[in-house]
Amino acid sequence: MADTHNLDLYISPEHPCNYLPERQARTVFVDPRLGMDQSLYGVLATHGFRRSGPYVYRPHCEGCQACVPIRVPVSAFKPDRGQKRVLKRNSDLLCIERPAEFDPEHFALYGRYVAARHPDGGMASGGETDYRQFLLSPWGKTCLMELRLDGRLLAVAVTDELPDALSAVYTFYDPMLPERSLGTYAILIQIERARRRRLAWLYLGYWIAESRKMSYKHRFRPFETLGTDGWQAGAQAAQVE
Repeated sequence: MADTHNLDLYISPEHPCNYLPERQARTVFVDPRLGMDQSLYGVLATHGFRRSGPYVYRPHCEGCQACVPIRVPVSAFKPDRGQKRVLKRNSDLLCIERPAEFDPEHFALYGRYVAARHPDGGMASGGETDYRQFLLSPWGKTCLMELRLDGRLLAVAVTDELPDALSAVYTFYDPMLPERSLGTYAILIQIERARRRRLAWLYLGYWIAESRKMSYKHRFRPFETLGTDGWQAGAQAAQVE
């Protein structure tokens, strides 16, 4: 495994923030020529890095620290009343774990989801190549968790397996079924899978309290956030109560 104290990092030019209007963002990337693997990525995840396709990154924006890494300690997690209702509502679904390979059925569902939920984003115009580069990775240990009802595909949760955790990469689902709360259900399924495998955490990426798209992540409690003093239990929770 590469020495994490001597990694080459590259910073992107400023670009419009995808989550906070009128702000500019920058991203730090680990050298893509590095021999990334599951173990190294597991170490980097503890420092707040994420994966997008084969690239490992974290935000590095001047004057802004709104993107807060967040994870759920799965052994301590207990669903609240609303999450229990989501579990009951979706108890008729079958979860099937598939290898991380391109599947036309998945891609079609992804297209419907993006068109409905992110019609103005760059993903809406992406094709098969963009889909592969965004979700799949040549070096990671990734599975695709399908949620099906009587054979019909309702959702796919792209999930990375790390040495001590699962990482929720991206979930897309049938946008015509809002009553099922499939995004929430996918996270609950990932927490349970991590618990069964005796893994410590489920990484949820970045929590942005000011962004409605990302603020849902603090509802999975207890949670931990990463700050200057390391991972803190329930850190910043008071800001969103």
